[in-house]
Amino acid sequence: MTKLKVTIAGIEFDARFEDAAPQTVAAFRAKMPFKGQVVHVRWSGEGVWIPLGETDFGLGYENHTSYPAPGQIILYPGGISETEILLAYGGVHFASKLGQLAGNHFITLTSNTDKLADLGPKVLYEGAQDILFEEIDA
Repeated sequence: MTKLKVTIAGIEFDARFEDAAPQTVAAFRAKMPFKGQVVHVRWSGEGVWIPLGETDFGLGYENHTSYPAPGQIILYPGGISETEILLAYGGVHFASKLGQLAGNHFITLTSNTDKLADLGPKVLYEGAQDILFEEIDA
């Protein structure tokens, strides 16, 4: 049995994949372990994101939202803006300079969520931080 772990700026979070987004979960799992860097959002409020440019996960919308709650991770599959992954650490209204967007809610952090309030300002004031998504033996 494995569990999902997300590490951001050295902070480890347990997480779960969302059953309501099976296609997004499968597409993302195929790219794991997934390493990147988060930067602070520009238009959406209290969130950090991984810009993915023209990356094509081959997805449409499922379990999508413009208002992820703190600890929820969404994947925007591209279209009117670039592909991206966003983590809400506070209030988010997901958008780009082209207007409101919706992303597929496919992961939820389940531990250390009290650390999210510190994570956002760290990324904002200190710059890009490493992120790693991995499945580990439970």
